[in-house]
Amino acid sequence: MEKLSVRDYAHIALIAAAYVVLTVTPPLNAISYGMYQFRVSEMLNFLAFYHPKYIIAVTLGCMLANLYSFELIDVAVGGGSTLIFVTLGVLLFSRYKKDYLFGGLFNKAFFYFSFFFAASMVTIAAELALLGAPFWLTWVTTAVGELMSLLVGAVIMDKIGQRFDLSQ
Repeated sequence: MEKLSVRDYAHIALIAAAYVVLTVTPPLNAISYGMYQFRVSEMLNFLAFYHPKYIIAVTLGCMLANLYSFELIDVAVGGGSTLIFVTLGVLLFSRYKKDYLFGGLFNKAFFYFSFFFAASMVTIAAELALLGAPFWLTWVTTAVGELMSLLVGAVIMDKIGQRFDLSQ
């Protein structure tokens, strides 16, 4: 990644703050934690397809939002999982950014990433299993919630990306 400017750091801070607000603010906080999650803030993961600086932003946002969760382990596991899987997702699916599915409804890269990232909820399920939650049920429920939030976010973020230059 190229050297970051002051403007880049400001963008990182704004997106990290937006992630935190979309996760911890009532009533969204009620659906953002635990075995049954639907994090509206996860749609910000798609910003990483426009510029790598947003990988840092969503990772920091996730870590800060997870300070409000059950244990400090969630900061490390959730943040680490976000860093690894958003980075991998961008590397794996960026080549599909210009392609669309379902009559132009879904950006192909975003669609594939949604399923990939939902499967990555295995890390969250393992973490919650250490805290006493049933592993398989937790993986299914967190993956389904993640998939739903990402599919909705894919449409929203693609429309925003078509309207504004997010690559700067």
